[in-house]
Amino acid sequence: MSKEFIVAIELGSSMIRGIAGHKNPDGSITVLAYATEKSNQCIRKGAVYNVDKTVQAINHVITQMESTLSTRIDRVYVGIGGQSVHSVKNSKEKTFPLETRISDEIVDSLRDDNAATIYPEMQLLYPVAQEFKVDNQYQVDPVGIQCHRIEGNFLNILCRKNNYRNLNNCFERAGLQIAEMYLAPVALADSVLTSTEKRTGCALIDFGAQTTTVAVYYKSILRHLSVVPLGSENITLDLESYPMEREEAESLKLKYGSAYTENENVDPTKKYDINPSRKIDSVKFLEIVEARATEIIANAINQIPTEYSDKLTSGIVITGGGANMRNMQLAIEKINHNYKIRQATFVKQAIKSNKSELNSHDGTLNTLLGLLAKGDMNCAGSQIPTTIFDDHLQPNVAAAAQPTDGKSDGDGKVSNKPEEHAEPVADGKDKDKDKEQNGKESQGNTRAGKFRKGLRKFWNRLMEEENQEDNQ
Repeated sequence: MSKEFIVAIELGSSMIRGIAGHKNPDGSITVLAYATEKSNQCIRKGAVYNVDKTVQAINHVITQMESTLSTRIDRVYVGIGGQSVHSVKNSKEKTFPLETRISDEIVDSLRDDNAATIYPEMQLLYPVAQEFKVDNQYQVDPVGIQCHRIEGNFLNILCRKNNYRNLNNCFERAGLQIAEMYLAPVALADSVLTSTEKRTGCALIDFGAQTTTVAVYYKSILRHLSVVPLGSENITLDLESYPMEREEAESLKLKYGSAYTENENVDPTKKYDINPSRKIDSVKFLEIVEARATEIIANAINQIPTEYSDKLTSGIVITGGGANMRNMQLAIEKINHNYKIRQATFVKQAIKSNKSELNSHDGTLNTLLGLLAKGDMNCAGSQIPTTIFDDHLQPNVAAAAQPTDGKSDGDGKVSNKPEEHAEPVADGKDKDKDKEQNGKESQGNTRAGKFRKGLRKFWNRLMEEENQEDNQ
């Protein structure tokens, strides 16, 4: 088993998924481990709302993968998304008394000014530089141009500070370091969109369980990002009101659900089995499903900014589990026939795995695989001891991820600022005590810490028994 691998974790509204893989010289990725855990009790609309249960779920996923890998996992790549994630436009400018040549330092200062923008109760995740206005001309790269005034236009991706803080706390309490945090929609886009689609303009719509994410690209730059708090699970909830059980509603949706059905294709006499003793009229069923699907699609398309609605030459690219509903593309065409539509059922990278779930091209794992493709840091720790005498197999101490400087390089890497979610302390003495205590608790709460603690107890008990025998 290779002792070098990359690990990615996706915190989805329906499932928490973990994957470990090794990048091959030919660019393909070999999957070494994969694990899932239901998240409906701890993740809501893509954001953590129950930290304790999220930590438990993450630990279960990590434990399953470590068992397969026979190696400890020290750090992970994480995606952040969810309902509160959205984009906001911002601009910063500089004027010069004399005509001045734009340098890298001037551009960097505009980026720094933008990164220092304060948004109450919001965390700046990912600043994206748009065009720079140099006097009256727009330039993507203004360095070297003479001007009296330069204005930097930015698209800042934000989320609620509480969501950001909860996400960091979950992995900290699970004893895992975050190698890098990436904006999940950007990691997804980089893995399913072609360079032509990004350049000529497209809207990527990810139909999830509880949310639908819309990312608009034009001239190879992210222009807009928003999250609609509606997903395929809303269709299931609508069917439950018929009434029927959640499992029955989900099963019917997957088996018979259609985002759009022509009237001539509807059989008014047909009924679908809810269970052995109950049925639902097909007309009623299709009405429920189609009404909610239409609402989700209409809200998603409505997120495309007017200034780009006629510039998306590559149209709409749909992905995610919800995009698999029958006649989804036809439903989108009925709402807006101006766009051509493509369904991205899998990532661009070649994935090698013997697991059928990972080889099923249905779009449900595209974000997770996109996060895995972003990784370039070894996430492996030490070999897991097979006996209590393998105490020399200590876990590797992973280096902490360095916070970014707020300057986007286009890869979706989130600005990670740990100091913003640190707990305040009363004074210096309390700080030292808390630091010492937290260090002990952290060491004791990790899997490696628990093992070492148990090992010490074993040896202490063994030595006590030997001393008793010597005294006798």
